[in-house]
Amino acid sequence: MRKARRTSNATEVGPFASHAVVLVTLNTPREKFWGAILSLAPAGVSVRGIDLNSIEDFIRQVKAGDLVTPNAVFFPMHRIERIELDLHNGDIPSLQERFQVKTGFDFAELLRKFSAPPAKKESDA
Repeated sequence: MRKARRTSNATEVGPFASHAVVLVTLNTPREKFWGAILSLAPAGVSVRGIDLNSIEDFIRQVKAGDLVTPNAVFFPMHRIERIELDLHNGDIPSLQERFQVKTGFDFAELLRKFSAPPAKKESDA
């Protein structure tokens, strides 16, 4: 039997790789968070996105052209009930698809803009 090759970053392989858009269900208190995985580790998951209760406000702000910044948060593993990929299910569209229809923007691409390291100024060089 072949052994799986270890990598320094566990999020590089599999369906829950970095930048995968997911819905994280948390307990104590119960809440849901929608966003893209920044990192996944035994200690917990780091995600950039929004609380699902704020999705309509977020959509309105994006449509209005407001400067909005999705939160980067860490959830410890003891709070995580489950993590599921944001995919369509039969005729039910994914949250990403609904977001794109309502705003005209790709949610994953919007999040990637905030995940990129800031550009260096000429004076920093």
